[in-house]
Amino acid sequence: MTTAELTRTSAPSRVVALVGLTAVLSTIAMIGSLDLRNALERPTELRRTISQYGLGANAWVFEVAVSLLAAGSLVIAVVLVHRGIARWYSTGAVALALWSLGLALVVAFPKQDWSQPTTSSSGSIHRAASLLAFVSLPIAIIALARPWLRDSTWGGHARWTLGLGVLSVVAFSPLLYAVLVHASGGTAWWRVFPIGYVERLLVFTEVIAVLTAGLWALAAANRPKLVPWQRGETSRRTSATSTT
Repeated sequence: MTTAELTRTSAPSRVVALVGLTAVLSTIAMIGSLDLRNALERPTELRRTISQYGLGANAWVFEVAVSLLAAGSLVIAVVLVHRGIARWYSTGAVALALWSLGLALVVAFPKQDWSQPTTSSSGSIHRAASLLAFVSLPIAIIALARPWLRDSTWGGHARWTLGLGVLSVVAFSPLLYAVLVHASGGTAWWRVFPIGYVERLLVFTEVIAVLTAGLWALAAANRPKLVPWQRGETSRRTSATSTT
């Protein structure tokens, strides 16, 4: 494939990858601005979950930001699949789609406002959707990275991606511990730790992991598209190199 041919075939993928990255960065800017204002004016508000923004005057900011993150993540997944980094039915691609679905449901079904009587199942769906998103993302990131860890071309991207996937698991562990404490008859899970701080740490690591996957998608868009036989050949070539 000539340079001109590569430019023509990969340009749409580059544009789409950039759109995905821009959407994720916009989410960081929008939620970050809300948190920064609270940190300066009402620091105790940061003890509440990020979803609390969906119940106040800034609900539209929260809804647009999370929708952008869901859409951007899905776009990044599409580029990774299109460029041959993952197959559409792979664990990584499916889990990344589930992360996006969970985020979309978080927007569609707002958090229960506990200062008001419970009038619907929206809060329960919101909680289940949050759990779906938080669990799916580390699975997606780790699964995407593993096949490429020793690849001569994509090994660097894969190792960075894997590292952030593992970090996301670590960031999720306090929430898991809190749920286990609650299940064993101890303190309510949302009181074990300042839930807002723990959630922000988890969201930060997971969003950075998505950005890393997005940078990988952008890099893949700048190289010839991989097809299944090339993936196999790359793996065999890498294995042969490592054993000589």
